[in-house]
Amino acid sequence: MTISNPYSEAYVWLWLPGATEPVVAGKLEAHGNKLRFNYGKRYLERADAISIYHAELPLQPGYIDPIKNLELANCIRDAAPDAWGRRVMMNTKFGRQSSSLDSLQLDELTYLLKSGSDRIGALDFQHSPTMYEPRCSVNVSLDELLESAERVEKGIPLTPELDQALHHGSSIGGARPKALIESDDKKFVAKFSSGSDIYSVVKAEFIAMRLAQLAGLNVAAVSLAQSSHKDVLLIERFDRNRTADDQWQRKMMVSALTILELHEHEARYASYEALSHIIRQQFTDANATLKELFSRIVFNIFVGNTDDHARNHAAFWDGKQLQLTPAYDICPQSRSGGIASQAMLIDGEHRESQLALCVKAAPTFHMSTDDALTIIQHQKEIIEKNWDAVCDEAQLTTVDKNVFWGRQFFNPYIFEGL
Repeated sequence: MTISNPYSEAYVWLWLPGATEPVVAGKLEAHGNKLRFNYGKRYLERADAISIYHAELPLQPGYIDPIKNLELANCIRDAAPDAWGRRVMMNTKFGRQSSSLDSLQLDELTYLLKSGSDRIGALDFQHSPTMYEPRCSVNVSLDELLESAERVEKGIPLTPELDQALHHGSSIGGARPKALIESDDKKFVAKFSSGSDIYSVVKAEFIAMRLAQLAGLNVAAVSLAQSSHKDVLLIERFDRNRTADDQWQRKMMVSALTILELHEHEARYASYEALSHIIRQQFTDANATLKELFSRIVFNIFVGNTDDHARNHAAFWDGKQLQLTPAYDICPQSRSGGIASQAMLIDGEHRESQLALCVKAAPTFHMSTDDALTIIQHQKEIIEKNWDAVCDEAQLTTVDKNVFWGRQFFNPYIFEGL
């Protein structure tokens, strides 16, 4: 059930490529149970105007309804809070009651207008078409952010300072506790341990991301920090660029779910095969991109990341072409047995977490069987060679090493049929 809200419109601001200040692009307006979009006349008159995403919101005058069965254009939805951000906002509104309000939701305009402005990608949402007022956070320590994350998980109201600090990260995706951190010249997403973790999820993701980098994949840079005797994973943001005069540029992004034109409820139909067809048509350097995507599928299987859903893949959009972003959210999932499947289909209707299926799908990615086997063998050797060193870097206990190896990492099931 959606809680009623007075908002009926929101202005969409965006950072054009290379810009350090946003411009208003148009307006979202409630129309029945949908939100339709209208580019502003002045924006359309700009010589440097680009579409928010051509397949959904082409650069044209007049109202544009969401395509297919969507309530909101996916390229807009990509900039909205995901599970954790929505939980933070529910906590802000309802406090202790929020833990029992799982079936309730605020409306999409509220999520867009009340979440933090430093959201993933290059969009933001405002009440005004003429005055941009960013919703910023206060500077608090990692210890305080950890405390605020724990309070949200327990449904305990936040102090005003902690609310503002954690609220700043409410516009980023995912379901785990997180916040946004800024250093002198970089921005990070900070992921915290959760009270419900039964093993070191934060360290597992760090290990997987470091091994992916060593295997030659294009991945976001990661580091581990400690705060209040708890692990914090810091992921460097790749959608921001600091200029020589200390300004920030933003990069427009769309998720694979958007590229595949699927509703949230249709995510199980998302297919690497379908994505490969679009890569060949619309991405820069298609062959290199296909090889990178194939390599990521193989790596996800090696490390037990079965949460490779279509929002965990994304591409930069420059108004003309798409370019695969660095990989992120390579997070090994809890696993006790052998049989497992990936979130996205790999070959036809098959999604089994097995390397043999990758080999079978190789032609889809313009690769031969030998090419596929070479990638698999290379990753296997890199992971085996660097496993102990990366686990030591993460200060992983012997117990956790034994839990991970042969379960999430290198589960025997992945080799069956190879």
